[in-house]
Amino acid sequence: MAFPDRHQGIGHAIALAYAAQGAHLALHARSTDKLQAVAKEASSIAKPKGYEITTTAAKDLSVDISGGATFDILINYAGFALGAPATFHEQSIEDISTMIQTNIFGFRVAANAMLNEGGMAKAKHGTIINATSTTGLEVPPLPGEAVYHSSKACQEAFSNVLRNETVGTNARILTLRPGVVQTNFHEQRVGYDQGQYDEFIDGIEALVAEDVAKAAVWMVQSEERVSIRALDVIPSSQRTLRLFDRDWEKRNK
Repeated sequence: MAFPDRHQGIGHAIALAYAAQGAHLALHARSTDKLQAVAKEASSIAKPKGYEITTTAAKDLSVDISGGATFDILINYAGFALGAPATFHEQSIEDISTMIQTNIFGFRVAANAMLNEGGMAKAKHGTIINATSTTGLEVPPLPGEAVYHSSKACQEAFSNVLRNETVGTNARILTLRPGVVQTNFHEQRVGYDQGQYDEFIDGIEALVAEDVAKAAVWMVQSEERVSIRALDVIPSSQRTLRLFDRDWEKRNK
């Protein structure tokens, strides 16, 4: 499957990948306009045609589940970054609070809603994929990332604890960790140093969002007796966040 925008976001790509699998989608994000655009695009590739897509924009970080809807799968993805390359002590408390509210509190609100109102805690089966990042386990090489990357570490810890606390339910708690992905994420950051990012990415064939989306589908499709508990999806050239084999693509063409 080829997606038209190679710089689309990861959430966008995952929605399209599940649409192609025939899933009934309930999309939730901060922006109503973007949600509606993704829903329209998903409808155009859906199989079977004519299935339901609902959209809700986040209000006070709540997740509105109405009409007694139940869910089989939650792809829980929240990654919001502001202020780079300003270091932590140079960033505003407002920006810091916004990132924490989205990446930590909003992330947990979604999981809580799915387990309760969404019925996963009592259902015969269900899967939550918490999309974190390899940066939750490694110190990042670029400045201005303290809040964002520590929030990803928090998502990792939350996933591990949630896996324990859902003992007695049929919910699988999985973790998907993307590596370096070429999306519009960096372009959306306030004051991000594009030159510094270009230097960091030079010589690397980064992942595209579609790569992560394929992994998100594959993890869920495994038999229910099997849990892909944690999956790192990274460019082959990414040995660690600080060490890249920048000749990998040249050798493997």
